[in-house]
Amino acid sequence: MTAVLSARGLTVGYPQAGSWQPVLRDFVLDVAAGEVISLLGPSGVGKSSVLRALAGLQPAAEGEVRLLGEPLLRPHPQVAVAFQDPCLLPWLTLRDNVAFGLEFRRQPRLAAQQARQRVEDAIAAVSLEGAQARYPAELSGGMAQRTALARCLARQPRVLLLDEPFGALDEVTRGDMQQLLLRLVAQQGSAAVLITHDIDEALLVSDRVLLLGDHPARIIGEWRIELAQPRTEAIAALGALRIEILQTLRRASRPQPSLSAAEPAHVPARSPSLAP
Repeated sequence: MTAVLSARGLTVGYPQAGSWQPVLRDFVLDVAAGEVISLLGPSGVGKSSVLRALAGLQPAAEGEVRLLGEPLLRPHPQVAVAFQDPCLLPWLTLRDNVAFGLEFRRQPRLAAQQARQRVEDAIAAVSLEGAQARYPAELSGGMAQRTALARCLARQPRVLLLDEPFGALDEVTRGDMQQLLLRLVAQQGSAAVLITHDIDEALLVSDRVLLLGDHPARIIGEWRIELAQPRTEAIAALGALRIEILQTLRRASRPQPSLSAAEPAHVPARSPSLAP
């Protein structure tokens, strides 16, 4: 499949104590239209740094990000980002918060009727019809996240970057939002990258799971999941894969003895696809 979003040799870091410290090194990624990829890893490993670099919000020290084959050097109207905090403006109604995404810098200008239709279609896609006139203080957590997702959808992006957007929701609402994400990706053909610390969430929604570990962070494992959706009934298959991912993460988290020059570092083998 042709990649909508790709990264090659991506290295990201921050100034620290008078020097530059990398948090991510030699990251490689390809995401195709209609594909959902989850990035897993412990807190502080650099997952959000990956997302910011992929969004053009943070320059990479090395490597490059490409959108539809073209270098991505800054935020782009075809790349939408959603965070755990819905970031709704409290003085705007739900409808106006969704429309606000169309006013972002570098977003193509639309005729008034076209913009209104985009907003109403996005609100309908996340099943919030009838709530357009409510303010953020009147919305539940799930409704607020749906509004934030609708704000992304109104822009009709080719790429969705999601930084733990469902982490603060209860289990039932989170499950509903996960299924909504899958429907929207399938309908719009967007490429999606989901940052999460939840292995179960990654297994339920992803076509591929990438595990970040070490410091600077690198990909220490990759799994392709070929089970049909919905996967809530595939408990045995997903349970076995969950244990495998957790064991890989635990091995990478243990302190490693120093290696001599003659002793190559062990890199976990890439897991085979999980077929139905």
